[in-house]
Amino acid sequence: MKLQRKNRLRAIAAGALAVSGALVLTACGSDDNSGGGGGGDSKAASNIKCDGKGQLLASGSSAQKNAMDLWIKTYGAACKDTKLNYKATGSGAGIQEFLQGKTAFAGSDSALKPEEVKSSKQVCKGGQAIDLPMVGGPIAVGFNVPGVDKLTLNAEVLAKIFNSEIKKWDDPAIKALNKDAKLPSLKIQAFHRSDESGTTDNFTKYLKAAAPKAWPHEPGKAWEGEGGQSADGSSGVSSQVKQVSGAISYFELSYATANSIKTVDLDTGASAPVQATVENASKAISEAKIKGTGKDLALDLAYDTKADGAYPITLVTYEIACDKGNKASTLAATKSFLTYVASEDGQTSLKELGYAPLPTEIANKVRESVKSLS
Repeated sequence: MKLQRKNRLRAIAAGALAVSGALVLTACGSDDNSGGGGGGDSKAASNIKCDGKGQLLASGSSAQKNAMDLWIKTYGAACKDTKLNYKATGSGAGIQEFLQGKTAFAGSDSALKPEEVKSSKQVCKGGQAIDLPMVGGPIAVGFNVPGVDKLTLNAEVLAKIFNSEIKKWDDPAIKALNKDAKLPSLKIQAFHRSDESGTTDNFTKYLKAAAPKAWPHEPGKAWEGEGGQSADGSSGVSSQVKQVSGAISYFELSYATANSIKTVDLDTGASAPVQATVENASKAISEAKIKGTGKDLALDLAYDTKADGAYPITLVTYEIACDKGNKASTLAATKSFLTYVASEDGQTSLKELGYAPLPTEIANKVRESVKSLS
């Protein structure tokens, strides 16, 4: 059963990663939206309340792309009169398109900045954009080091690797954390995102919180570290790790699973190194506090947690939508789709893709906010 589930997971995520451009939700489904078939989808589809017709455009986070693939397929099985295009352009580009009035909602791995909220008032007539957390999960640190199957690193070493201060895999700092590993004298090929990315924002927030002296840069969507190489999107950096000997990068867990990429265990100061798993990410996300006000549900994540079994490099991906002033032509479909996404069925389906469903308390608040959109 475990092997079957693993194979099914790889097939789902691999199919999702193969899609390029927009994902189109059609009346009969799409081969591009592969994955997630079976009785579970049929059951979920039967519980979806469809509303609105026509085309719904959205773009943004590539970290949530695999979740969107599955959600779109399931939603499309029920709501045949709605076509939803989601382009995984990256969080920064997605927010910009939303602020330009080009999309009904955006996906972002980081909450809106104050200046973005201010700009949103031009699009959200009589209201403003709000953050609706929808997808949680670990940001895996994937590596490709010949002869090394298990690797433990801590925040300080990771910061120095991605700031080009540690340059070889047999560096003494890495050896000290991996006494039983046969580390080669191989150049480290560190890859970061070339596009503005909420995944980068969350990864650098972790480095800054857990190793402030080793990571001198301010966290942000745009990469600030020294040196390294870049690639576009989570699919781009994960593909480089898969192909390049000595490579290391950061991306959401399902990309590691899809490409059979080994992931780093983190020495957080807990009693034992922590693996990048959905369960361990959930422990860290459960410590998050809501920092948004009103219908805005932006979260403050615990990047520097030392709790046993809590994996601290996590992200929560938001859907960005207008609280008021949504376009009449897309409001009904937007609420219908986001209602399904935030539902118990929508959240539970994420587990098979390596995402962490939202904690119940937060999920309930998201459902209330979605219901109130106008």
